[in-house]
Amino acid sequence: MQLTDVTLREGDQMPGREYTADQKIECVRSLDDLGVPFVQPAFPATGEKDRTVVSELSGTTDAEIVALARALERDIDAAVDAGADVVETFVSVSDRHLEHLLDASREEMLTMLTEAVDYIVDRGGTPHVTLADAFRTDHEDLVEVFDAIPNVPFVTLADSVGARTPATVGSTLDRLGDDVDLSRVGVHFHDDMGCGTANALTAYQAGVAKADVSVASLGERAGNSALEEVVVACAVDLGDDLGIETDELVPVCRNVLDTLGEAYGDRKAILGEEISEHESGIHTAAMLSDPATLEPFDPAAFGGERRLVFGNSTGKDGARKLLERAGIEADDATVSAFKSALAERGPLGLDEAVALATREFRD
Repeated sequence: MQLTDVTLREGDQMPGREYTADQKIECVRSLDDLGVPFVQPAFPATGEKDRTVVSELSGTTDAEIVALARALERDIDAAVDAGADVVETFVSVSDRHLEHLLDASREEMLTMLTEAVDYIVDRGGTPHVTLADAFRTDHEDLVEVFDAIPNVPFVTLADSVGARTPATVGSTLDRLGDDVDLSRVGVHFHDDMGCGTANALTAYQAGVAKADVSVASLGERAGNSALEEVVVACAVDLGDDLGIETDELVPVCRNVLDTLGEAYGDRKAILGEEISEHESGIHTAAMLSDPATLEPFDPAAFGGERRLVFGNSTGKDGARKLLERAGIEADDATVSAFKSALAERGPLGLDEAVALATREFRD
């Protein structure tokens, strides 16, 4: 499964945000270094800023630069003229969206879509398609759309309002696979019910070719499937790093967020400072022997850092192992004295705790 990063386009649509062209360009270059194969930073028809972003990046990245466009000639022209590698056009496909958003019949939508795809090709562009509200669209109607655009390499199904869970995503894709080649299928999930990453992983297992992701889930409302969560879950549990430079994942994602001025919590999965910090006496004692005892993965594998904290909560086993690590004979009296010293001087990191033992308890 390949990834399309949509952080910069989705994030820029959040209320109160207005990323600059320079911010977007700097972030794309970081994501490109990370090995993300597709990056969608802009919607050129919205204004000069996004046209500049695409123009400045055109021909300078290994990642394919994807520009979003409605199924309108003026939108497509803006994307092609800016130099986008891929023009991703989108239409609504559910009955509800056709009535209330597009104000068009299904036949009119299909004509609009096929004409847009043809126009992208005529302009020398590479078309991708996103089908809005696809996961609330009847199976037969989805198949009809795929049949209408057989030469489009990727057609992305969007769960536009985050209304689906892994169970329904899996059943939808399994059934679709009977009639459509899933090597053409992409997915785009929103996290309104907290299922964005889980849905992307379900789609991976179903065999889709591509998934949209965003750093720390930045995006409209609750955001999208989190880039860092999808990558780590696939690498750790499924043995597939998705072609990403995993040892740079955490630093790059944090840098993107810092560049955009976006905060993330200390307990944010993968990225938070506290998720690989351990202080419980029982935990730290075990992790001095084998960190995997209480960790799902080595944080260093993704560019993070483990922090063991020693102090008042450190027990006898932890104190003994620290003394042994410092090369000090850990008799009961020394262990008790060192435990008291940790309680008085702590909290201390691992290196600080070992230094304390070396300094005050070595003969």
